[in-house]
Amino acid sequence: MLENAATRYCTPEVKFSSKEWNIDGKKVLEVSIPRSDEIPHRAPDHNNKQKAYIRVNDQNILASGIQMKIWQKNNTNNVIQFVYSEDAKKFLSMFFDDKPITLSNIIANSNLSRYKTENMLADLVIMKVLVMIVDEFTASFLLNEAVEKEYLY
Repeated sequence: MLENAATRYCTPEVKFSSKEWNIDGKKVLEVSIPRSDEIPHRAPDHNNKQKAYIRVNDQNILASGIQMKIWQKNNTNNVIQFVYSEDAKKFLSMFFDDKPITLSNIIANSNLSRYKTENMLADLVIMKVLVMIVDEFTASFLLNEAVEKEYLY
């Protein structure tokens, strides 16, 4: 059944290995799914519409719009051009407190359109200036520890 689901319903097909264990007379199936280079993986939702998912700990979570932008930009051969303007400086200054900021808070405080904010976030994540933290409820962003703040002033 698992193999059928991984090959029939997942696009691209999800590779996995499994091992059956017998614990106290009960069968337990251990399934290992290695990291995939073919992203995103899609599977039908309850309305049979293909949706992309990400893995967070032991859960499959619907990929957010910002995650989809990051994947889309990573899958093209286009060069990211980031202009370090006054808007960009103000935008980056939101992350100097070393605390994760949710997408909704970033949009509310950036004075940029949602479209521009999401594109700037996607570019900064791809360039490894920001780190995206995803849990089962929200996505938040944090300045990458490797980025030295004095270069951003």
